[in-house]
Amino acid sequence: MSDPVVLLPCFVAVPLAAAFVNSLLGKRIHWLSDLLGSLTPLILLGLSLLAVQAVRADSVLVYQVGGWKLPIGIAMVMDGLTSFMLVTVNMVTFAIAVYARDYMERYTSKEMFYTLFLLMLAGMNGVIVSGDLFNLFVFLEIAAVASYALVAFGTERHELEAAFKYAVMGTVGSLFILLGIVFLYSVTSTLNMADMGQMLAKQKDTNLILMVSVLFLMGFGLKAALVPFHAWLPDAHPSAPAPISAMLSGVLIKTLGIYALSRIFFNVIGLTPAVSSILMFLGTLSMVVGVLLAIGQRDLKRLLAYSSISQIGYVVLGIGLATPLGILGGLLHLFNHSVFKALLFLNSGALEYATGTRDLEAMGGLRKKMPVTSTTSFVASMSIAGMPPFGGFWSKLLIIMAAVQAGHLGYALWAVIVSVLTLALFARVIKNAFLGNLDDRWQGVREVPAFMQASMMALAFICLVSGTLLIPGIREVFLNQATEIFVKGSDYSILILGNI
Repeated sequence: MSDPVVLLPCFVAVPLAAAFVNSLLGKRIHWLSDLLGSLTPLILLGLSLLAVQAVRADSVLVYQVGGWKLPIGIAMVMDGLTSFMLVTVNMVTFAIAVYARDYMERYTSKEMFYTLFLLMLAGMNGVIVSGDLFNLFVFLEIAAVASYALVAFGTERHELEAAFKYAVMGTVGSLFILLGIVFLYSVTSTLNMADMGQMLAKQKDTNLILMVSVLFLMGFGLKAALVPFHAWLPDAHPSAPAPISAMLSGVLIKTLGIYALSRIFFNVIGLTPAVSSILMFLGTLSMVVGVLLAIGQRDLKRLLAYSSISQIGYVVLGIGLATPLGILGGLLHLFNHSVFKALLFLNSGALEYATGTRDLEAMGGLRKKMPVTSTTSFVASMSIAGMPPFGGFWSKLLIIMAAVQAGHLGYALWAVIVSVLTLALFARVIKNAFLGNLDDRWQGVREVPAFMQASMMALAFICLVSGTLLIPGIREVFLNQATEIFVKGSDYSILILGNI
């Protein structure tokens, strides 16, 4: 590609155009929704891989929308962290879209599902490539509003109740974020993140920075479902259709929560020791509380929702350590969790699709009837538990090593304890769902359709090989470029403005 900067608007324009076409023609041309729903994230995944190579060659790409010069105009930015997140989001989204092709046949208005699905994808990609805070907020709201509707897609009473709770809590989080942006704009007179970072570096108003930091921690903490801002997640995720549960836990809370929070604190405001300590504490608290709440659950999707809170804690702990090894481990666990948690929710959807229940106590002996679901569930369970050689082992190991190196032995110990508890938790899941004697009522159970199987097998394969991301050649291209953006911190401003 002669000018790789033109990739940037495609990550928003392509899914928006697909959503628009699908909303117009989806009802008339029944196969169009399936085609657009799967083809769009596949195209975006291909563009994401091109973006990795483009960033490797040029370090950073800046697209000035409408030709308006920065910092006045709107900017889209591509750096190592952006390309890392785009690959993660669009890869997982593609697998989920393929799965949804058969799964969503049981729901009405499939074309409406894919329209909202593509809008959510456009919003997430927009958050990732946005170079100014207001447009980051706009794209965040596009993704969030689409996700509210998708949680309520089944229109049953509990789904509507969960969606309402999610919408209220999400709106509160958005209000905190918007207030933080307003206060920053009031003192910097700019919305461009690079320009704002330079302005804030000259500011001596520590009280303002403290207030804005608190607002962002609460706002993005709600989006990421960190404890104690997690109350919406255990209701929203189980109520949504399985592909949406996989999207919410797999990529949405990481994009709207973890990515946005980290980008602002590291590259705009600047990560202070106090904020670093808060992130480590919240991450560890989320790890412990999430796994303890998951242990007593019989509803499989509710159990997975609580475990999402726990695993997000590992990501926040690693990034909060603010050391190169900690950040590397946190980003690798973000990638791994996106894959194995999406897979676990797809597995739960397959079990519900085949048996009509999510109650673990009512299952048992399904391994012979559902061999693909059983095998992929085992792979995902071992990965989330951090068992070698699965992907989750390597990212957890890096985070624990980083905590030890930084002198935070207590946090390292809690990370080990939570990993052991997670292993026990998912050993129970495998035992209750797939082992033991098959109940007579499950004699007629069959494996799920081919597209659902293919999606689960693909994600299981990634769980098996994601440790290869640490091989020096691959790590330098994919993970190191993302880690360097955090390590450089406030130098982000110089990097971006110097490439205009």
